[in-house]
Amino acid sequence: MKYAVVIEQAGSGFSAYVPDLPGCVAAGASVPEVETLIHDAIEFHLEGMKEDGLMLPQPASVVEYMEVAA
Repeated sequence: MKYAVVIEQAGSGFSAYVPDLPGCVAAGASVPEVETLIHDAIEFHLEGMKEDGLMLPQPASVVEYMEVAA
């Protein structure tokens, strides 16, 4: 499965979350670090859902960049 991940600058570091997996978040000092951490968090989150007998949500979020005049 392929989930959308949002990475944002947060103070002196970065945070990430997965819109289709509420509560699945990570924070790190750099983009590469937070990418690794959110990947691990997604796997952990889905594994916990499976163990709890919950259905895994299908990826549904769509990511798009839009150009605007500033």
